[in-house]
Amino acid sequence: MKKKVILQFDPKSSLSPGGKHVRDGLSTALCTGNNLWLSCDERTTIERLTRQPDGSYAGHQSFDLNNFLDLPARDANEVDIEGMGVADHYLWIMGSHSLKRKKPKRHDAVEKQIKRLAKVKTDPNRYLLARIPILQDEATGDYLLYREVENPDHPGTMLRAAQLRGNSHSSILTEVLEQDEHIAPFMAIPGKDNGFDVEGLAIFGKRIYIGLRGPVLRGWAMVLEVEAEEDETGVLHLKELENGKPYKKHFLHLRGKGIRELRFFGTDMYILAGPTMDLDGVIAIYRWRDAVHEKEQLLHNNELERLCEVPHGTGENTGKDKAEGLAIMDEEHVLAVFDSPTDARKVGQDAVQADVLRVVRK
Repeated sequence: MKKKVILQFDPKSSLSPGGKHVRDGLSTALCTGNNLWLSCDERTTIERLTRQPDGSYAGHQSFDLNNFLDLPARDANEVDIEGMGVADHYLWIMGSHSLKRKKPKRHDAVEKQIKRLAKVKTDPNRYLLARIPILQDEATGDYLLYREVENPDHPGTMLRAAQLRGNSHSSILTEVLEQDEHIAPFMAIPGKDNGFDVEGLAIFGKRIYIGLRGPVLRGWAMVLEVEAEEDETGVLHLKELENGKPYKKHFLHLRGKGIRELRFFGTDMYILAGPTMDLDGVIAIYRWRDAVHEKEQLLHNNELERLCEVPHGTGENTGKDKAEGLAIMDEEHVLAVFDSPTDARKVGQDAVQADVLRVVRK
């Protein structure tokens, strides 16, 4: 069972430097109280909407990450935000960390189109894993972001924005993964080619869970688990975990699907999964019960609870309505947002419909 919810954006804050509307590229979603946080994959901003009395979301506010973090490229380069999570008064944000292959342009000569398919590039802001202080304004009820603010739980101590050590072409995470037996062969492959591609972030206490859209290994998707610690200069580093490494790998058999979003509800993890490559295919929501463990996990398909399918574009709408963001609304409902929405999903010039799906806990 599903229902539609309208997300209304402010036309003054909705266009990227390249002219793309925020509603056309939604890539992640997160609820904090009455606020819904969203990101578009071609911006350096995150968006905040507020729940209205009729159940819709409006009151659009856009937050430029350049005001809180030291991005490698402070111009119009996209971050390609593919994950957001929240814990302990911090909003965590993660870029895709992926390479991209150029698309052929139909109006070009065939030789030029073929040559474009051989070109692989990246954007310098994609290698981002960062945290930004987030606190609720008592007067309005809205959550606000800060570069630095006093910790309300520990007066006299400060919450500070910080990011994982990295630069315009890598991060400490990619550096360690280049030595990994499962992931290393895919680090130089573009995300849409089943290469390394982050899509999904969830926080449990101090632990950061990172969903990979790719690579998918013989039907098995991966979730990485890391923990970040801050040094004396305010830079984040990866902490050594129980296995003696700075990360753990969890393997989930999603029958060939990659991960699009991760969300915790208690100790259960909700997983939005869909095609790893650039094609139409089944998109579904799974539940990984009691996902928090000391050891690395491997779950066969029948050990995951398949909750429901999410609609996606087919036929004349092929390549559209690709669910990429999932927000927990309450114990029985999640909200899904879509990249490349169909015309039927768009409302007016600056609004779009999201789906609220019922996921019954058995």
